[in-house]
Amino acid sequence: MYRPSTGLLFVLPALIVLAMLIAYPVAYTGLLSVTDGQGNFVGMSNFAKVLSARATPQAFWNTVYWVVGSIVFQVILGTATAVLLNQTFAGRAIVRSITLIPWVVPGIVAATTWAWMFHTEFGIINYMLTGPGIIDQPIGWLTNRDTVMPVLIAINVWKLFPFVAIMVLAGLQSIPNDLYEAARVDGANFWEEVRYVMLPQVRPVIVAVTLLLVIWGLNSITIIYAITRGGPANRTLITPIQIFRIAFENVQFNQAAALSVMFFAVAIAIVFVYIKALASQPREAR
Repeated sequence: MYRPSTGLLFVLPALIVLAMLIAYPVAYTGLLSVTDGQGNFVGMSNFAKVLSARATPQAFWNTVYWVVGSIVFQVILGTATAVLLNQTFAGRAIVRSITLIPWVVPGIVAATTWAWMFHTEFGIINYMLTGPGIIDQPIGWLTNRDTVMPVLIAINVWKLFPFVAIMVLAGLQSIPNDLYEAARVDGANFWEEVRYVMLPQVRPVIVAVTLLLVIWGLNSITIIYAITRGGPANRTLITPIQIFRIAFENVQFNQAAALSVMFFAVAIAIVFVYIKALASQPREAR
């Protein structure tokens, strides 16, 4: 005979694993944030120290710049690529496969490769620009404070736009042909089909992908740390890298835990606001 507790027994192993891998680390991080190195309760002292650090606000705004700048271009480029890949042309399957290459390349490999390509003296980017005379002398793309973050954002866009493209393409493939035929009967051209048929139909996919990109962007560290490690002059220092520095370079685990707790709260708030804003939209607009 089935009992209500039977279902709980089936999911109990998964709940135990989740508790060990998620709940315990979160709770322990919270405990570290309000204690010192000897385990003594210090209240909000660790929070006050990290908030008073000069690098904290800079890292926060760098994180906002990094996440927003990356997501805007990832979504735009990915959606445009999906629309193009949805058309019928010779070699479409090959082009779709090639489009996935940036996404499947390991992050550290991509970061190292692009770091050499943007190298001031030996990089192919400067070579291609100085050869035709586009620029007079090599540019320190990764050492100039004005160019380093845009370059890193461009690399991040290159890395993740294929994911957006494939997800949006899957949504485009599910659109009934009747909608296209009705639009053509009404005299719609290609761009009107994109605006009034394709984009409204794939809006839920774009919303879900954007939420994933926000979460990934807030937690991304590989590209920036592998290329600049937060430099020059903390110009590319984002909060995850600051947490890493405090914990493993300064060996201040309690302060790192305090900053982690605050960053976690901000990330949860951003996701919550995003979901609430989505839920408040009319159903036909989603």
